[in-house]
Amino acid sequence: MRVFSITGNQVQAWPEHSAETLQPQALPEKGFLWLAFSRSHFERHLPAIQASLQQLTGQSLVDLHVADLLNGQLPSRYDFTSHYDLLVFRRLAQHTGATPRHSETKAAHVQVKRPGPPILQRIDTSPVGFAVFERVLLSVHPDDCVVREAYASRLLNATGDKPPTNDPRSAGARGIPLSPADMMLRIVSQMVDAYLDLRRELSRQLDHWQAELIHPGARFRRWDALLQARLALHQLEDLCDDQHTAMLNWNETLDDWVVSDDQTALREHELLKVRCRDVLEHIDRVVHHVRRLEHNTETAVQMHFNAQGNRTNDIMRTLTALTAIFLPLNLIAAVFGMNFEFMPWLHKASAFWWTLGGMAAVATTLALVFWRKRYLARTGE
Repeated sequence: MRVFSITGNQVQAWPEHSAETLQPQALPEKGFLWLAFSRSHFERHLPAIQASLQQLTGQSLVDLHVADLLNGQLPSRYDFTSHYDLLVFRRLAQHTGATPRHSETKAAHVQVKRPGPPILQRIDTSPVGFAVFERVLLSVHPDDCVVREAYASRLLNATGDKPPTNDPRSAGARGIPLSPADMMLRIVSQMVDAYLDLRRELSRQLDHWQAELIHPGARFRRWDALLQARLALHQLEDLCDDQHTAMLNWNETLDDWVVSDDQTALREHELLKVRCRDVLEHIDRVVHHVRRLEHNTETAVQMHFNAQGNRTNDIMRTLTALTAIFLPLNLIAAVFGMNFEFMPWLHKASAFWWTLGGMAAVATTLALVFWRKRYLARTGE
């Protein structure tokens, strides 16, 4: 468990301790708390965490929402109560290969090694849950999740001797958040951007297969790996669709929030809408990229079979031309192979050489004609 107190331009990280020590006075006078749990810790200390939330916010988590936060296979979704919003967002981050410590995380990663690009096998899609209260943000992460530590480090680096960085113009995960909802959107934005960082490597590996598919002299044999890659891309597309739906539902509820007429509150509410639309735009970019990769893969497969068909046609055309060249030669040989007693040139010493010369002339003439008509030429690469 990690606890952060955010007040204005200051971020204070509390020492690691159990949830029982969280009291109502733990809330900063002007600011909010970020309670970041691993899923296993959240499960073990659930009663104490519920009691702490009751003291801090006056409301504990609903049992169904607790089950959602503990579910390691839940798709991205959004739900709400009159006291808090719940968002489950499946992260799109590259798995580092660390050994998971929790049972559900092990089930998600311990599997038979599949064929396909290594980058697709290393994508981790574990869910991260957020409960957004008015002055408390509770997040539940996988045990091996690096998103929490990465954002915590970035948050702490934004304080200290450096000038304040809670500039509303800051984008993505930069700066100090102004509210629990703002922090939730920044963490989600960082998770989505983590996939955007993988686009170059993912495109390079799939482009390598596409080049191998359409290479004239290549004999592609890794169809099982290509099928697994296509299935992985389909899963990523479905995952992004769930993420888009969840964030869109949360964005729609922003219009129903009761905001005071204070200019600062109105501006913070408007910034939340802008940041949510920015996250939606990033998810749309992910979906667009995945669909483009799927389309490119499908196109490469079609080009592969078209190239195979063209090479087959070239071979058949060459064999047909060779057959046409030897057909008159077989006719001449058949005529002179007849068992007649009286035939022209049959008993002449020069007839054999004249016949061979005539056959060579016929073959050469036909070969030149077919060559001019490009029946014997290879298709230009």
